[in-house]
Amino acid sequence: MSAFQPTDPNFAARVRASFAKQGVMATFGARLSKVEPGEVVIEFPFSLALSQHNGYIHAGVMTTVVDSACGYAAYTLMPADADVLSIEYKVNFMSPAVGESFKGVGKVVKAGRTITVCSGDVIAVANGTEKVVATMLATMIAVRP
Repeated sequence: MSAFQPTDPNFAARVRASFAKQGVMATFGARLSKVEPGEVVIEFPFSLALSQHNGYIHAGVMTTVVDSACGYAAYTLMPADADVLSIEYKVNFMSPAVGESFKGVGKVVKAGRTITVCSGDVIAVANGTEKVVATMLATMIAVRP
């Protein structure tokens, strides 16, 4: 159970509707596999189309997915009239991204009225084993019309 309480009871539907509009996630073959208050998981399969010159998933792809996971984790706790944007992040790549599939896991560390701090991991899944290959610290902002 999450320690966070969403202000919008329809947060999950709002996250899913926003995610469905992201062309880049469709290009990656990504899907939402978990949407809970303060936590979102995005999964995507390995594809040579997403690889770099050594055959690993490209760092830019991993960053894009975990940034979205962090953003949507923050978004789960924002009011219904807000939107979310990344304003800063730092990523550490710890191992080559080798696997059959990957998960971007975003979690809220500290939620504020305007600024939310999140952490994220990219997890490679190979032969049933999971390994964290990258980690992110991100700051998100609630944008209101």
